[in-house]
Amino acid sequence: MIAAEFKQRKGTGIVEFSIKGHSGYSESGSDIVCAAVSSAAYMAANTITDVIGAKPEIDLSDGFLVLKLSLQDALKCSVITEGLKLHVLALSEQYQDFIKVKISEV
Repeated sequence: MIAAEFKQRKGTGIVEFSIKGHSGYSESGSDIVCAAVSSAAYMAANTITDVIGAKPEIDLSDGFLVLKLSLQDALKCSVITEGLKLHVLALSEQYQDFIKVKISEV
């Protein structure tokens, strides 16, 4: 199962997101659920770093991505991170047995 977590701060937006695990929907290489979540997360991370120019802390390995933003960068990146959150939430509604989303205030 994929576990996605979004940590948000009132007045600032999302300051951290993490995507962990594999969905188990299908075999590796043909898993559309993993592909959808991974593609969205990478697009968000690349937009944050390469388009907006933010300097987040990133921890990345197979089946694991954590991106942490400074408060200033969180404000600049809020449209991207909110879009990612909405996209992953929509996927989790469609694939309830394969994606779990947690949203917390920090």
